[in-house]
Order: sequence, then C-alpha cells, then structure tokens
Amino acid sequence: MPATVLPIANGFYVSPSLPISAQECTNFYPNINEVPALSQETLFGTAGLEEVASTGTVQNQNRGSHEMNGVPYFVNGTTFYSLVETIVSGVTVYTLTSYGTVAGTARVSMADNGTQLMILVPSGAGYIFTHTANTFVTITDVDFVANGLPQFVVFIDSYFVVTTNTKKFICSAPNDGTSWNALDYGTAESDPDDTVAPVVFKNQLFIAGSETIEAFQNIGGTDFPFQRTGLFLQKGVYAPYSLINVQDSFMFIGGGSNESPAVWALSGNSTAKVSTVPIDSILQELSSDQLAAVFSWTYAQNGAYFVGFTLPTTTFVYDLTSKRWHERKSVVSGQLGAFRVASMVQAYNHVLCGDSIDGRIGLLDPQFYSEYGADIIRTVATQPFQNTMNSFFVPSIELTVESGVGNTTVVDPQISMERSRDGKTWSDPRSRSIGKMGEYDLRAVWRRNGYVNRFEIFRFTLTDQVKPVIIQLTADIVA
Repeated sequence: MPATVLPIANGFYVSPSLPISAQECTNFYPNINEVPALSQETLFGTAGLEEVASTGTVQNQNRGSHEMNGVPYFVNGTTFYSLVETIVSGVTVYTLTSYGTVAGTARVSMADNGTQLMILVPSGAGYIFTHTANTFVTITDVDFVANGLPQFVVFIDSYFVVTTNTKKFICSAPNDGTSWNALDYGTAESDPDDTVAPVVFKNQLFIAGSETIEAFQNIGGTDFPFQRTGLFLQKGVYAPYSLINVQDSFMFIGGGSNESPAVWALSGNSTAKVSTVPIDSILQELSSDQLAAVFSWTYAQNGAYFVGFTLPTTTFVYDLTSKRWHERKSVVSGQLGAFRVASMVQAYNHVLCGDSIDGRIGLLDPQFYSEYGADIIRTVATQPFQNTMNSFFVPSIELTVESGVGNTTVVDPQISMERSRDGKTWSDPRSRSIGKMGEYDLRAVWRRNGYVNRFEIFRFTLTDQVKPVIIQLTADIVA
C-alpha cells in the first residue's frame, strides 16, 4: 500500500480545541516550491545570529535602529551609536562609535533627511545627529513641545513630521529638525480621534489615529504644507510600534471602532486583513498596555520577505512571498520566549540586529544555526490526522529531510518525534539521525507506531545546530 502524504503544519495556530491547537511551526518557515517537486511546500529553518559588536550588559538592550547613507545606527541603553564595517587584512571588522546620550528606556523612532538623523523618545526628548559634522544635540526649540508631547517621527518632502499626544501633528522647518514653529501643525479633522503614529507611503503622509487613518500631501505654500487628500481609512492603530512599511504597502495591528485587534495592510485605497483567526485570538488576549508595546520588524533574505510582530511571550512572522505565518522563539536563560531581536536594519549587504536582552549587535544569516551559541529549538507539529473516522495502525512514519548535514561540531544530528492523541499528553520522544557529514541518503523512519483509535498528532523537534530543512512527511496507514 503506498504511503500517505501527511500535511505538515505551516502556520501560527491556536484554537479553543486543544488537539487543533497542537499544530505548530516554530523556527521553521514554509517556502512554496516554484516548480513541481516532491512536496508543494518545504520548511526551511529560520536564520541564526552571530555577534559582530556589543555595547555591554543587560542595561544596554536595544531601543531602535536606523540606516542613513549606508551606515546603521543603534540606540542601546541610553547611548546613540554608529556601526562601521571595514575590511582589515581580509577580515571584516565592525567598530562602534558613541555620539551622545538618549534619555529614558522606551523604544525610539528615527528618521533622516540624508544629513540629519532625528531620534525621538515618546513623550520625552528629541535629538538631532548631523553626520557631516558628527554632532549630536538635543532639540531645545520651545515650539517643539508647544502642541503636545512628541511621540513618533517620519521624514517626507524635506520635513520632519511628528505626531503628539494630542490630536495634532507638527512639522519642522525645511531640512532642519532643530527648528520648529508652534503654528505649523495639522489635525485629522475627518474624524478627530487621537493621533497615534505617522507613516510615509508613496510620497503621502498617513496619520494614524486610534480609530482612523487619514492621508495628507505636501501642497507647498507658506502656511502648514500638508493638506488632506481625501483618502480616509476606517481602521485605527492599536500598537504604534507595529506600524511598518513593507514592500508596496504598510502593515499595522489595529481595527475599526470597537473592533478586536488584528493585523491589517494597506491594499489600494482600503485595508485588508492579513492575520488569521488564531493570531487574532492571541492579540485579543493582550491587555491594552501589552498591545501598545507590540513592535514589528522587517527584512528580506533568500527570496523571502518577512514581517515580524513581537508580543510579550512570542513572535509571529508573516512571509509576504508565501503568504504564510510562522512563529519564532528564542531560548534565554533556559526559558523559551519571544524572538530576542529588538530591531533590524539592512546595511553592508547584511541584516543587522539590535538585541532585546543585552547590548549585542548580531548578524542574522541562514548559515548560522544558533543564536549567539544557544540552541534554536525548532518544532513542527501536524494537525490531527485520522483515517476517515476509522481506527488504524501506523507501521511506519518517514520524515524526508535534507540529510547528511552533520558537521565537525555536531557529528550525528538527531531529530525527535512525539505522538499525541489528545493534544495534551505526548509520548516519549524517539530520535532518529538525519545524517552525519556526507550521509546524504539517510532516511529518518520511525517504525512500530501502534494502534490509533481516533486521531494522531505527530510532533518533530530539532535542536542540533545544523542545517534544518523538512521536505515531506509520509506514513504507512493500515485500516
């Protein structure tokens, strides 16, 4: 009897039903095969991290990053840094340079005009770094706070634009983030809710409020230059740090008036929901403070385009290429929690990451199979499998993987399998080799899997620091 191909879970999933919630795809991401292959989808392991520089201990965890003129900048702890890459005798060297102190502990927003980089602490201070002179100054213009406490900053059409903790947003003098006029402000008057955060998309300024998003355009003139375009989206932003530009759109966590939170994206002149019901369920469980603290990041690598949203205990990630979700988690102090990256910036043809735990700056790369030396726990669990409601035997289960991935550090890498018939209790793990170095024809097969009365869930876990690729799952099913 030919083997039955079992679908491998390929998303982030929770459900009121415990067996359904057992589905898992953690630290793997689904890739849609472009040409006919053994399986329509392949699961690739998420990228690992290696340290390139450090600003010290836990008090120096990252608060935000930004790239200007090819150079990445980081706020770690209370210090503003640049990171410069040089090649010395064929060896890549990264050098950190500090320029000044950034008050507070909250995440920051940053924007630049090519010469000036503005760093803004919500409800706190604003700073201007001028790279041509290497000067770092605090914004002291009293008009900067005349219309409320500044919250988030973007740059568009020669102006730094800042939302405040009132219904107003303000703009700087042209190309000068140190100069502000108390009369240069705007409001989202179509539906005057509180402003939350700004975003720039296709040369339009979008002011996101608590219940709506309104578009503005620079019309010039001596008065306040930004006027409404008429584009009005009836969705508000609940998590200001989640608002992020992605390819030909922007995404955010929010909803309409009295609507539960979800992940939305701009689609044409309206919004489209991107999140699934399981993700919506997770977001709905968060308190307002927890929701407000959710932040996002994005990067492109190996033909995939990822957008991540980090919650208190986990990070769920959307791939705009495959239209699939997966989960990312890190092991910190022996505990499995949210993905440890606090921010990302692409520079020097790399993805560089600030850390949420300490002052490390890491290089994110699929060729790394650990996070700063710590194991990445990769788990895939199937949906409940049944044989048309009939009891059955499972003489063998085979997981097709890229084999022969052993190396000098992990000589004989193993992957384990557990089984469950309720989504709560699991069998003892049984491990199989996925191939020492050069063992490319090795098969990972589990035999004598016993009798199944109703349904079966299979869970596979890989912790060894080797290349992780899952191609297909098959089982022999005997009624």
